[in-house]
Amino acid sequence: MIRSRRNPGTRSHVRGAWIAVSAVLALAALTGSIPAQAAGDSPPAGAPAGTDAAVQGAAPATVVSLTFDDGNADQREAVAVMNELGLKGTFFITTGFIDNPGWFTKSDLRALTDAGHEIGGHTVTHADLTTLTRAEATRQVCDGRSTLAAWGFPTESFAYPFAEANAETEKIVKDCGFTSARGLGALKTRFGCPDCAVAEKIRPADPYLTRALGKVDLAWTLSDLKSAVTEAETHHGGWVQFTFHHVCADGCDLLSVDPGVFAQFAAWLAPRAASHNTTVKTVADVVGGPVRPVVSPDATVAPAPGPGVNGVADHELEQVGADGRPRCWSVDAFGTNEWTYDTVTAAHSGRAAGRLTMTGRRTGAVRLLPTFDLGECAPTIVPGRRYSLRAWYTSTARTQFDVFLRDAVGGWRYWTSSPFQPASAEFTRAVWKTAAIPPGATGISFGLILGADGTLVVDDYALYDSVGAPSLTDPTGNVVLVSVFVPAALGTIVLIVFAAPRAGKVRGGRAGLPRGRSGRH
Repeated sequence: MIRSRRNPGTRSHVRGAWIAVSAVLALAALTGSIPAQAAGDSPPAGAPAGTDAAVQGAAPATVVSLTFDDGNADQREAVAVMNELGLKGTFFITTGFIDNPGWFTKSDLRALTDAGHEIGGHTVTHADLTTLTRAEATRQVCDGRSTLAAWGFPTESFAYPFAEANAETEKIVKDCGFTSARGLGALKTRFGCPDCAVAEKIRPADPYLTRALGKVDLAWTLSDLKSAVTEAETHHGGWVQFTFHHVCADGCDLLSVDPGVFAQFAAWLAPRAASHNTTVKTVADVVGGPVRPVVSPDATVAPAPGPGVNGVADHELEQVGADGRPRCWSVDAFGTNEWTYDTVTAAHSGRAAGRLTMTGRRTGAVRLLPTFDLGECAPTIVPGRRYSLRAWYTSTARTQFDVFLRDAVGGWRYWTSSPFQPASAEFTRAVWKTAAIPPGATGISFGLILGADGTLVVDDYALYDSVGAPSLTDPTGNVVLVSVFVPAALGTIVLIVFAAPRAGKVRGGRAGLPRGRSGRH
């Protein structure tokens, strides 16, 4: 089930995290569970920083890395806790998400590095690298790193989106200048990998696929977090990487940890440097090595379509990939609902069409779109130009085009939606001419949506530069009649198109536009 994102944590939530940490520390001090070292005393002469001379040589070294994926804004909750305790973490950033609602801003990233935390790479759009061509995967990894460097954040560490990696992606990450890359789920916990080790080696055998615990989700308790550390401490030490996504109360996301639980865990963890020779370090501090130069990949992508050229890759939806979906297409959903995607042979043309089915809808919609990428699949566009968007469909509910634009750093944002098109039991062509593409946009993705329980079948997508676009006639020779009007709110021409006999009557009318949408894609 796809669930709506909640709003990022507010300042009051962060203040609550500080209060929680202070309460935990105060209780520990009263009970004597925090040694003098944790209270801020200097270590004995000759002892390494963060250790106690009494345990040197007696306890094996255990290193814990607290890592955070994607750049979710609610991770500020954890940052406040860690800053209070003097703990440093590694934040793997998906650069295309930054400065979008619900995600970190560049100012947040600056605050992280100013506090001593590490910024790492996590691609531009959170793409599964193993499903991409080498050229697109290289763009995802190298462009993400070069963007972070341009923002003032040189990076050494990388984390694979979805923890998907192979020999080729490891080489790409290395060639893009990273010194390490993290996987997931290759260490033993009660949730899986029963025959695995409990910790990675502090000097990993394969720095480009380091072993880590499975991602922390709602099933993890405070006891589970502590156990992952103590298991390593009692089995000759090593390196334990935790991976957090959301830090929020009330189970706002399946991949979340409660701020209070995180605060208790961090307060328990902080003094173990003195008592158990267990230190908290960033990934870069564990792996070591200098920051390597930024690498710029081959930026060659398909140009914007010329007059009369369809810019949509696999416009007939028939180049099926390993996941059963068209090669250059992705299903994107938002809200609370259940959906499926499959193909049907009752197509408008060719062998197959794509079908979306929705059930149990409470909110939101689902759509099939050209993949949000860096140029392999999503059409390239030119600012200032207008484009004709076209698709054939049958639907049990009204539908409309949702349109997204790619910016100069590869991030994708919702732009606009067309007027609604009526439900239709027979294949009908939807056509809409966009407004002028705004400055800075480099790519476009669009698709018809299903926003009610039922089915939507789509086929034969097209995108044309409006100058030189093919005439609006259907394959049988019928003229496609156009109703033209100018919504006052937009000040732009909207086309409502119907396939009709040559003697047919023009139909059309004013249609309301939905509210804009944004989020993770």
